[in-house]
Amino acid sequence: MRRGGELTSPPIPVAPGAAAGKPAPRSDWSTLRRLFPYLWQYKWRVLAALAFMVCAKLANVSVPLLLKELVDTMDLKPGDATALLVVPAGLLLGYGALRLSTTLFTELRELVFSKATQGAARTIALETFQHLHALSLRFHLERQTGGMTRDIERGVRGIESLISYSLYSIVPTLIEVALVLTILAVKFDAWFAWITIAALVVYIVFTVTVTEWRTQFRREANEFDSAAHTKAVDSLLNYETVKYFNNEGFEAGRYDESLQRLRRARLKSQTTLSLLNTGQQVIIAVGLVAMLWRATMGVAEGRMTLGDLVMVNAFMIQLYIPLNFLGVLYREIKQSLTDLDKMFTLMEKEREIADRPEARPLLDLLPPAAGRGGGGGARASAASPWSVRFEHVDFSYEPNRQILHDVSFEIPAGKTVAVVGPSGSGKSTLARLLYRFYDVQQGRITIAGHDVRDVTQSSVRQSIGIVPQDTVLFNDTVEYNIAYGRTGATRAEVEEAARAARIHGFIESTPKGYQTMVGERGLKLSGGEKQRVAIARTLLKNPPILIFDEATSALDSANEKAIQAELKSAAQNKTTLVVAHRLSTVVDAHEILVLELGRIIERGTHQQLLAQGGRYADMWALQRSSEKEPGQSFQEVIGM
Repeated sequence: MRRGGELTSPPIPVAPGAAAGKPAPRSDWSTLRRLFPYLWQYKWRVLAALAFMVCAKLANVSVPLLLKELVDTMDLKPGDATALLVVPAGLLLGYGALRLSTTLFTELRELVFSKATQGAARTIALETFQHLHALSLRFHLERQTGGMTRDIERGVRGIESLISYSLYSIVPTLIEVALVLTILAVKFDAWFAWITIAALVVYIVFTVTVTEWRTQFRREANEFDSAAHTKAVDSLLNYETVKYFNNEGFEAGRYDESLQRLRRARLKSQTTLSLLNTGQQVIIAVGLVAMLWRATMGVAEGRMTLGDLVMVNAFMIQLYIPLNFLGVLYREIKQSLTDLDKMFTLMEKEREIADRPEARPLLDLLPPAAGRGGGGGARASAASPWSVRFEHVDFSYEPNRQILHDVSFEIPAGKTVAVVGPSGSGKSTLARLLYRFYDVQQGRITIAGHDVRDVTQSSVRQSIGIVPQDTVLFNDTVEYNIAYGRTGATRAEVEEAARAARIHGFIESTPKGYQTMVGERGLKLSGGEKQRVAIARTLLKNPPILIFDEATSALDSANEKAIQAELKSAAQNKTTLVVAHRLSTVVDAHEILVLELGRIIERGTHQQLLAQGGRYADMWALQRSSEKEPGQSFQEVIGM
């Protein structure tokens, strides 16, 4: 990737302290312990939901007991005229009430606990989002946006699935099993309980074993799903590039290759699922037949009534219906834990650039009477303290390729320093270091005399405004993108900034004016229009320190000269760093630095550097010869 003519993204190394390869997944219990505090914020809802769950299961277990009483009461001789009087109406009403109670308590449980579920999901998603914004630029240059957003999406959904399947299915089933086993052991004999326990143990062991074996195929399918999604998103984001090189077929082939791998993984998953379901049904059938055979023998021997047989059958059906889905539930719970673990892993990814515990906001360290500029729109005063110093700075993106070598210079408060030089010399790296996207390996960078590592990152970035060469806009309106420089700005302030950036007339000429959508990454606008929007939002922010990184590179000559005048006005009494290729844009700088291979080889004013006859003079002569047109004076070329 080129930024300001500088090749800034060679193979990026793993951040310091990060383990090589993929991090080992945490255990399921660790993931649950990580989730628990988010749910416990709603402890009264958790306790109320558990109470409703127990009530629902007590009502559910009471249904077969009442059904037994109803069947035994109906054991009458045929033709008995008193049958209708013998059947207690209360049993029928009670049966209906218990059925209704089961549903009522279940719905109350879900209603009460839904706020806890949604609240925990919202909190975790928000923390993940905030943490991703707090991670270093290195992480975001390495990331695959499609796969990462997929992980967050699945993680949020995993919270809801985990709670739903565990609290609403697994835990209630365990409670019901305990109640049924107790009733069977007390009311009949221990064999009923032992048969039920044996069937359950075999069923659970088989389900867990096969599901654990199947998990690899589900995980593989998810990885291929993320890879396919990433390729699709990356291709669509680079739609124009695909069209430029006529590579639609190539992109479709790459996507189809990912889909083929996904299809094979899902077929393996479905085949093993069929095996799991068949084995479960065999175990259920054997256990049910054994229970009913013993109950039938008890009725034949007179030890049990017909109502007892009906009750045992009802109990088994109530137990095995939810158990029939245990494989699905266990698989989904395992997958939810896996998805949640991925999101927690993102949340716990170590920040390469972090504020020190004692770091304070930069403004708090400045004299109260000093001109501070920044968010309120006030310009820095002539007595501004906002000087910037690079002191013996060494920096490299990776150990074996150093970018900056012992770079030292100062931008005095309210002055402009320009950095020029060939591509790859490290010019744009200076802006990244000043923004503290990275920390220097040697030396230090100070703002107003304070090391940027000793103050909060937020306060540093609040004090700086940048017009980058590569402008990326949000897929929103023009007004939104300009107002992003100061989110509380009024419409009048937005329009004033747009006028200063010479884009107000263009915006007004569009059918929707300031409500015009700019498209994904601003693709509906030309390069020059995007750059003017970027200039407008920086002018709106009005910070005490400005960085112009090839700020007018995408503009035509007429607009460039007009905007240069506006930028020069905006930079009055501001501490300004200008990164430029076109030397004619920096002739008025307080000092010009010539950077080559990461070293400052020349420095001075425009006239001093021309007088030296060195590298700058050669660059100036080359550019002047290419820019000067027949009949055009030297003064016209440089805009004087």
